[in-house]
Amino acid sequence: MTINCRGKLIDLSLPKVMGILNINDDSFYEGSRVQNAKLARDKAEKMLAEGATFVDVGAMSSRPGARLLDAQDEWQVLQPILAELMNVTDIIISVDTVWSYTAQRALDQGVHIINDISAGSLDEGMMSTLNMFSDVPYIMMHMRGRPETMQQQTNYENVVLDVLKYFSHKIRQARDCGIKDLIIDPGFGFAKTKEQSFELLKHLMEFQIFDLPILAGLSRKSMLYKTLNVQAADALNATSVVNTIALINGASILRVHDVREAVEAIEFYKLVKP
Repeated sequence: MTINCRGKLIDLSLPKVMGILNINDDSFYEGSRVQNAKLARDKAEKMLAEGATFVDVGAMSSRPGARLLDAQDEWQVLQPILAELMNVTDIIISVDTVWSYTAQRALDQGVHIINDISAGSLDEGMMSTLNMFSDVPYIMMHMRGRPETMQQQTNYENVVLDVLKYFSHKIRQARDCGIKDLIIDPGFGFAKTKEQSFELLKHLMEFQIFDLPILAGLSRKSMLYKTLNVQAADALNATSVVNTIALINGASILRVHDVREAVEAIEFYKLVKP
């Protein structure tokens, strides 16, 4: 399974790691936040040195209860950071945004991947924007509503079947827009209770029905630290455990705050995978 990132072909037959870089002061895990271009570049270079294949850059928090920035404000934050990161050797940059305005400008600047937590639901122009870039993968996540309201929308008849149906519709929509490389993300913790998120992890293998790469974003999330009655800062070991479960159940990309530990999980998975 291969994706084309602006001419860089990435083989996902063995899982890869995506490091998280948050350019804000509100994301739920303080350790992921940076405030200026130099710190962002230093952290991105460290992630690559530790084995990350991708660096996912976001200018606004999408934690439960967070309010989304408007696109112009988001781009004002992102632009100088991306300008600096594009100078990093061999970097593959993903931009985490729900706005087509931001996606268009990021792609014009040379960004390689768009990561959309709303899968086009918050901006109808997103998929048509991606259509103009045939060599840019599109990550589509499952979420209901917006971050500020999503935790009031956790009423599912069957969370696994409902999310599968959602992706069936979104994949068809993206294909109709001409998007070639798609990656799906079940959206652990987004419009889902802790129990529903673990149910999705348990049944992650079922999402292979779409024959697309699966991204697992489990790193230090509340489903982990609330289970253990600790804080996000104390959830690294729990993250390694659930990342390993995700790998066994078919994840192709681990989106994480802690790259070295995720790379190590993949190394052990490679020794025992079927």
